[in-house]
Amino acid sequence: MSSIKDRVIGIIAEQAVLDPSDVTMDSTLEDLGIDSLGLVESIFAIEEEFDISVPFNANEPEASDFDISSVASIVAGIEKLIKEQS
Repeated sequence: MSSIKDRVIGIIAEQAVLDPSDVTMDSTLEDLGIDSLGLVESIFAIEEEFDISVPFNANEPEASDFDISSVASIVAGIEKLIKEQS
């Protein structure tokens, strides 16, 4: 099974209509051209992929505990959630 990082990058790349190799850990969603709708769809896809609940409110992103500032922070957040929820 591929790593959490690879799976998250795959989901984000799909949303951004990019090749996964174009998505780096330093990329921001803005860099990748993902808007708020794309972000919500990415979060849903991540929740499904990993069977977790991401504490993110699209209506109040700044009120969320979940750091979406970069691909690396998203991957770290997902890894933490998987540990907590398993």
